[in-house]
Amino acid sequence: MIQPSAPFPGPPESAIPTPGGGKAIASLCLGLFGLIAWFLPIIGFPTTITGLVLGIKSLGGPRKGMATAGVVLCIIGLVATTANAALGAYLGATGQLNYFK
Repeated sequence: MIQPSAPFPGPPESAIPTPGGGKAIASLCLGLFGLIAWFLPIIGFPTTITGLVLGIKSLGGPRKGMATAGVVLCIIGLVATTANAALGAYLGATGQLNYFK
């Protein structure tokens, strides 16, 4: 009697990456970069807002965990950027910054 051949030894189906999810990855990367970029609000605002939009758009995709992490990091970065910009505007308006003297 002939034995049936074993399946080709390869990675399990769960190890094959699912297509799509690029927006979630981009959101996560922009969220991580936004945590550094909050020091300069002119860089922090566009970075975190773009990452937030991409993360929200990818919440229904195949990489929900990455999208959620990206959204959370972008919100934290956006709050930090806003606080830094507000503090800088306040100090500049009250004359407490001595950058241009």
